[in-house]
Amino acid sequence: MRIHHVALRVADCSRSADFYSGLLGLPELRRFAADGGPRAVWVRAGDAVLMLERTLKGTGVETGSGHVLVFAVNDLSAWEARLQEAGIPVDDRTAYTLYVRDPDGHRVGLSVYRFDTAGA
Repeated sequence: MRIHHVALRVADCSRSADFYSGLLGLPELRRFAADGGPRAVWVRAGDAVLMLERTLKGTGVETGSGHVLVFAVNDLSAWEARLQEAGIPVDDRTAYTLYVRDPDGHRVGLSVYRFDTAGA
């Protein structure tokens, strides 16, 4: 079993695509239009898809979340420099992970930690 996709409710799909595709470098897969602008933008995150959606089905909070979305990266110092250059503050950090906020307040991590999944 693996992650198929994660969907996040966002206020502005273009602004969120700028963060995830522009800053983080995730390739854009699809863009769905509605009302003169995008209603959804899908980006590839490894084998999974991240869906940036103006509306989500189901119940829950209307903005942001208490969840964290963490991406595997190879070099924290390079990412820290890139974030600083883009004016994105690091909210928190561990020895292995930097935490930032996307434009909608979702907590996003960039981590060099490698899970030992050999026995899984």
